[in-house]
Amino acid sequence: MVWEWVPRNVDRIVELLGEHLLLSLVPVLIALVFAVPLGWLANRSAPARAVLIPASGLLYTIPSLALFVMLPGVLGTQIKSPVNVIVALTIYTVALLVRTIADALAAVPSMVVAAATAMGFKPARRFVSVELPLAVPVLVAGLRVATVANISLVSVGALIGLGGLGGLFTDGYQRNIPSEILTGIVLTVLLALLADAVLLAAGRFATPWDRARRSGA
Repeated sequence: MVWEWVPRNVDRIVELLGEHLLLSLVPVLIALVFAVPLGWLANRSAPARAVLIPASGLLYTIPSLALFVMLPGVLGTQIKSPVNVIVALTIYTVALLVRTIADALAAVPSMVVAAATAMGFKPARRFVSVELPLAVPVLVAGLRVATVANISLVSVGALIGLGGLGGLFTDGYQRNIPSEILTGIVLTVLLALLADAVLLAAGRFATPWDRARRSGA
């Protein structure tokens, strides 16, 4: 191992780490915007669920590299455009979250929904004020899976000239620098663990009632 490679390339490592974060997390934020209403629709309508759930599962089976290569032809972007990776990972994240959100909303006790309705809550207000907050624990669990999966999948983009820390894998392999490859692996794993821990903490912060229930159990 040539560990002198790491201090000599700190600037490049930091740049790739920033790129990896951008390509991993932006799709999660965009996917939430689409997945929440789609999950709500899948929960409210049996015909919609019969279409959306299988379709989301089918989307997730598309190989990531094939999607990265196919999207430029669909979007009219350059093969090395970050937009391709962001759109591909947004599709995967939506595919993961639609079922999660639908199941989370379905798990909200019907008595709670009925009580909110009896108090005069309109459907939109009831969803935002009652159903969605109660679904947060399951939603956060889905977000944790999707975020960690994205952090892993971003590296595949290195095969087409993108991919953040994945660039350390391909470059290290081509130049036979094991320390570069290992640096990429370690940082990717640490990034995934950190993102998972942050989401877990955010979920607990957003659900004080769940914390109280757990502490009293």
